[in-house]
Amino acid sequence: MSRVWRWRISVAILVLVLLAIFRPWYVLDETEQGVIVQLGKPIRVVQESGLHLKLPYPFQVVRKFDRRLLEYDSPPEEVITRDKKTLVIDSFVRWRITNPLLFLQTVVSENGAITRIDDVVYSELRTEIGRVDLFDLVSKVRKEVMERVTTRSSEKTKEFGVEIVDVRIKRADLPKQNEEAVFQRMKAERERQARQYRSEGEEEATKIRAEADKERALILAEAEKQAQILRGEGEAEALRIYAEAYRKSPEFFAFLRTLEVYRKSFKEGDVFVLTPASDILTYLKSLPEPELQEEGR
Repeated sequence: MSRVWRWRISVAILVLVLLAIFRPWYVLDETEQGVIVQLGKPIRVVQESGLHLKLPYPFQVVRKFDRRLLEYDSPPEEVITRDKKTLVIDSFVRWRITNPLLFLQTVVSENGAITRIDDVVYSELRTEIGRVDLFDLVSKVRKEVMERVTTRSSEKTKEFGVEIVDVRIKRADLPKQNEEAVFQRMKAERERQARQYRSEGEEEATKIRAEADKERALILAEAEKQAQILRGEGEAEALRIYAEAYRKSPEFFAFLRTLEVYRKSFKEGDVFVLTPASDILTYLKSLPEPELQEEGR
C-alpha cells in the first residue's frame, strides 16, 4: 500500500474518531423532547423525533426529557379535616413536561420537578381537605376535592413547565389513636340518620293510613247512600205493587194480610184473649169445625 493511501486512511480514521467524540448529531425518539444547550445556555426546543444536527460538543449539547405521562407516588402525609380529624393520606400524581425549556431553566431534572410537585400537591391537599369534614370526604365530596387539588396544582406548576394531569388518593387512614373515636362518631351519626329515616317513614305511613281511612270512609258513605237510594226505590216499588194488587182485589189482599198476621202472631204456647167480634177471628170463624179444632191445637 502506497504512502498516499495510508495517509488517506489515517485521515478517515481521525475524522471518524473526531465525529464519535464530538458527535454533531443527535436522535430523538417519539417519547422524547430535547433542549439544545449552547455553552451552558438553553437556546432551542426540539420536539420532532428523528435525526438532527447540532454544533459539535462542547459547543452544543442536547438535554433530553420524557414527553410521556409520568407518575409520582408521594409518601403518606398527615392532613387535618375541618372537624379536626387527622388523616394519613397516601396519594399519587400523574404529570407531564409541557415546556422543556422552562423546565430545564427552573427545576433542571425530573428529580427536581418531583420535589417541587410534592410540595405543591401536599400544600393543596392540606388546604382542600381542611375545608371539608371527614365524613363528607370519605362518602360525598372526595371526587370534587381531588379535582380542585388537580386544577390548582396544575396552575402552580405551569411556572416550571409542568402540567398536573391527575391527583388521586390511594388510601386515607386514620392514626391509630383516632380510629376508635372516629368509629364511634360515625356509628352515632349512622344511628341518628337511621332514627331520622324511621321517623320520616312513620310520618309518611301515618299520612298514607289517614288518606286510606278517609278514602275508605268516603267509599262507605257513598255505598251507604246508594244502598239507601236502592232500598227506597225497592220499597217504593213494593208499595206500588201492593197498592196495585189491593186495587185489583181488595178482599184477596186483606186475606193475605190476615194470614200474615196469623203466621207472625200465633205461636205454640201463646194465649190470646179475644172477643167473638174481633176482626182477627173473621177467617177463623169461616173454617169448618174439624179444621178449627185442628187450628186450635
